[in-house]
Amino acid sequence: MGSQQTRIPVQETDDLRSAGHCEETEDDTADQEAGVTADCLSIPKQKLAQSQKKINQLINEKMYTKANKELIRCFILSQIVFGKEHWKCAQALANLAYGYLTLRGMCFPESLKTGPVCLRAFGLPAQAKKHAEKARNTLLTWKRNTTSDKEKKEILETLVILYYTLGIAWLLQNQYPFFPPSGSGDQGYRHARWEGAYIHLQKAERNMNELKEINNGSICGLQVSEKDLTIALGRASLAMHRMNLALAYFEKAICGVILAKGHDTSDLISLYEEIAQIEQLRKNHEQAIQYLQQAYSISVASFSEVSPQTAEASALLAKAYAMSGESQHRDAVEVYFIRSISTYQTLGSEDYETLTTIEDFCTWLIQNGEKQEAYRLLKSTLNSGAFGDCGKKVAETFYNMGSVCFAKGELTEAMELLRKCLMIQSLVYGSEHTKSIETKSLLSLLKRGEFIQMEKRNCSSKKEKCVQRQNGVKEALPGKKGLSRVIRDGKLYIR
Repeated sequence: MGSQQTRIPVQETDDLRSAGHCEETEDDTADQEAGVTADCLSIPKQKLAQSQKKINQLINEKMYTKANKELIRCFILSQIVFGKEHWKCAQALANLAYGYLTLRGMCFPESLKTGPVCLRAFGLPAQAKKHAEKARNTLLTWKRNTTSDKEKKEILETLVILYYTLGIAWLLQNQYPFFPPSGSGDQGYRHARWEGAYIHLQKAERNMNELKEINNGSICGLQVSEKDLTIALGRASLAMHRMNLALAYFEKAICGVILAKGHDTSDLISLYEEIAQIEQLRKNHEQAIQYLQQAYSISVASFSEVSPQTAEASALLAKAYAMSGESQHRDAVEVYFIRSISTYQTLGSEDYETLTTIEDFCTWLIQNGEKQEAYRLLKSTLNSGAFGDCGKKVAETFYNMGSVCFAKGELTEAMELLRKCLMIQSLVYGSEHTKSIETKSLLSLLKRGEFIQMEKRNCSSKKEKCVQRQNGVKEALPGKKGLSRVIRDGKLYIR
């Protein structure tokens, strides 16, 4: 009994402890679960903060692919921390879209990023557009419902980035710069093709202006600068052939850069080159030449005479002088083309640009009656063997050389060159591509012309027939239905 009495208090104590423990657990379950959730989220929050900080470091170190991967990581962590419908998650997705547009473009070779149209430096527009469109509705919903000035400010910043991304992606997907021939009755088509880009960029501008009102006129720290947006609006206007509007945007961008950095900053080079393009389309060639002279002078001062930037500026200036059609500019055309070609050849790493500039120079030479010089330059360029990887440009060079020989009446040489062109085109584009088909058609025409020349030689001893041909008498070719030849003033015509 005694042993039972001593055990009873012990059992009661254990039961009380057990009951007390159970009672405490039931009361504190909600608090414990909240604590566990906070502990679980603390790790993703820390990782998100680390990832956001790492992005800027990677961009500064020019590790653009890794920076883009870190943006993907930020988006995934934002989904965990904030939830898929939160504006912070949409912000991370908009930043990822902007990264696909800009950071991925930085990964391309320099040869794909040069030129007055700086959109060439942008990356993956399809992915950028997809992510930006997905983030848009969430951001607009939160913008309407938020009462916090701080939140509204961040949402406006994100909307500027989002609409800018959509505008540039639209331009790229429609292959800017594309200019249908003026006066071809395609004004409605052109406007519809580019209007989407312009509308998105206008929305970016409206959100930027709203952000300025909140920030007392300041937009410091915004990823998309006012200059970036102004240039984009100018490009969209140019794509729609709204020349005066495009000109106004580029003039505004140039004034802003001059006020911020002075008249000699290299930031002005691409702007002068693009505004010169607008003036050329407006047939204002002298003004275009002045802008390109400024771009050339800044290039020389900023990068030296032997640099890709100066070579490009020189080539554009040469073409501007050529487009003017003024006889007093003839020497300038030759001087600046030769400077550009010599610079590229000295650098030795700009094969594509060298060949393009040589072709432009040769086109000008042919237009000015210097076919032999053009042919000599093209042939020496190919014989140098420096352009083995530029299949498209080599094909174009063979085509141009063949055209020169055709113009000179050297049909056999022309056909040999065009066969080489066709072989490369078939490998690069495919045999059914329009370029390949065009070359085949020209070859067929040349074969007919060669046949006519052979007929002419065979009949040269027959005086009466020759006299008839000189007087414009036509003779049907045997076996060639509908094809005839006629000779007037000692020249052969094919009909």
